[in-house]
Amino acid sequence: MSTENTVLPPTPMPAPESAPAAAPEPGGALAVLETFFAAEAAYVAAGGRLGGASFAELAACLDPDVVMYQSPGLPYGGPRYGPSGIEDFMAAMSEAWQDMEFLEQRFAVDGDSVAILNHGLLTARATGRVLDTWVMQMITIRNGLITEIRPFYWDTKAVDAALTP
Repeated sequence: MSTENTVLPPTPMPAPESAPAAAPEPGGALAVLETFFAAEAAYVAAGGRLGGASFAELAACLDPDVVMYQSPGLPYGGPRYGPSGIEDFMAAMSEAWQDMEFLEQRFAVDGDSVAILNHGLLTARATGRVLDTWVMQMITIRNGLITEIRPFYWDTKAVDAALTP
């Protein structure tokens, strides 16, 4: 049986009912994240650094001292420092995944901190497998720029299963 283009079973996670999200305030935290997530998906789809994608739109959202704390258990895990570190992370992500489709994003804003619950489909570049998964992120934004990113994957074993040929 071929594993190409296999859709892995969805990882269930209850999502509470909520009111429709308000439009992002121009220049506010949600507007920064909306720009960042769209640029991230485009960068990955274009093949990242290896595909000649520009990192400029992503970099424009990042503070010079930005830090990302990624689970060390992931193939692209570990801490990343500064926009160049985030670019290295994005390059590794684009090597692993060829497509990221956000099915749902829920935001909770508390001052400079934003919690984002992402439900998405990630298509592995090497295997063609599609992972239906959830990722929670804690992101800090100051002066209109992202200063800290902490992603928490719902199921890191499913990530490995999708990426492993």
